[in-house]
Amino acid sequence: MADTKTTKTTKTASKTTTRKTPAKRATAKKAAPKKTAATAKPADEAKSRFNAALEEAKAGAAALRAEAGERADGYREQAMSKSDDLVSEARAYGEKAKVRAGDIAVDAKSATSDGIASIGKVIADTAPQIDERLGEQYGDYARSASRTLAETSAKLDAKSVDEIGEDAREFVRKSPGTALGIAAVAGFIIARLFRGSRD
Repeated sequence: MADTKTTKTTKTASKTTTRKTPAKRATAKKAAPKKTAATAKPADEAKSRFNAALEEAKAGAAALRAEAGERADGYREQAMSKSDDLVSEARAYGEKAKVRAGDIAVDAKSATSDGIASIGKVIADTAPQIDERLGEQYGDYARSASRTLAETSAKLDAKSVDEIGEDAREFVRKSPGTALGIAAVAGFIIARLFRGSRD
C-alpha cells in the first residue's frame, strides 16, 4: 500500500507542474499575438511607406550634396578669378610705383646735381672778392673747390640712379664709419632745415 501512495503523489505532483495557471496563459497570449491578415497588411504598408520615405530622403540628400558641390565649384572659380584679378592689379600698381619711384629718383638726382653746380658757381663768382679781402691763396682755394664741385656735378649727371645706388652701397661697405657720420650730419642738417621752415 505504501507503494500506491507514492505513485499517487508523484502523479499529482507531475500534474501540477504541467498545468498552467490562468495568469501564465494570459501572459503567453499577450507576448505573442497572432498575426492576422488584417494586422499584417497595415504593418507591411507602413514598412513600405517608411522605406519609400527613406529612399526619398536619401535621394534628396544626394541632390543637395550635388548642388552644394556645384555651388562650391562656382564659388571656387569666382574666388580664383578674383584673386587673379587682384594679383594682376597689384602687379600693375607695383609697376606704376616702381616707375614713379624711378622718376622721383631721377628728379632728385637732377636737383642735387643742379644744386652742387650752383654752389660751385657761387664759390667761383666770389673767388675774386676773396682774393681782394683775404689774398690770392684763399681765392685759389675757392676756385679749386668750385672746380671740384663742378666735376662732382658732371659725374652725378653722367651716372644713372642705379649706378649711384651701387656706388653708395660700395662706399658704405668700404667705410661704414664715415658713411654713418655723413648720414648723421645729413640728418641733422635736414632736421634743422625743416625746423627752420616751421618757424
